[in-house]
Amino acid sequence: MRKADLVTAISEKTGIAKVDVLVTLETFFKEVKDTLTDGENVYIRGFGSFVVKKRAKKIGRHIKKNIAIEIPEHFIPSFKPAKVFVEQVKGNVTSLPSEEKE
Repeated sequence: MRKADLVTAISEKTGIAKVDVLVTLETFFKEVKDTLTDGENVYIRGFGSFVVKKRAKKIGRHIKKNIAIEIPEHFIPSFKPAKVFVEQVKGNVTSLPSEEKE
């Protein structure tokens, strides 16, 4: 499902205009990004948590030049689904669309 499909589905289920749904979704995404950029986490009960994780400094390898490089510590966004969300998916998904094509 793409963002356009999500907007259409929400619009049809709620009766809200697609433009308004799109603006709401974009605003939600922007707020999550801005909050994570500020180093804060976003918790949505029953859905999951958007958190900032710290990656430690480490030594990596530049394959083409065959030299070791230092990768500095950095922060990455991460999503941890809520237990209710995990259980719902576990109990209802029987196969993935890509598996059905084979």
